[in-house]
Amino acid sequence: MLKKRSVMLSGHATSVALEPEFWVILDRIADARGLSHAGLLAWVDETRGRQPLASACRLLALEQAGRPDD
Repeated sequence: MLKKRSVMLSGHATSVALEPEFWVILDRIADARGLSHAGLLAWVDETRGRQPLASACRLLALEQAGRPDD
C-alpha cells in the first residue's frame, strides 16, 4: 500500500505516493543531510531533470540502500 505525503514544491502543492519502505530510507537520507522530508523532496525535485518525482525518489532510496553503512 502506498503512503502519500504532501509538500509545496516551487510554490505548488503536490503529493508523492511511495511504498512505506521507500519513505523509511528517504527519511534516513533527510536526517543524515539535516533536512526535513519536505526539504529532501525539494532537493530531489530540483535535481531530477525530466524524471517523474516519485521515480526519482525511489531511485535515490535504492541508490542509498545499495551503499554500505559508514
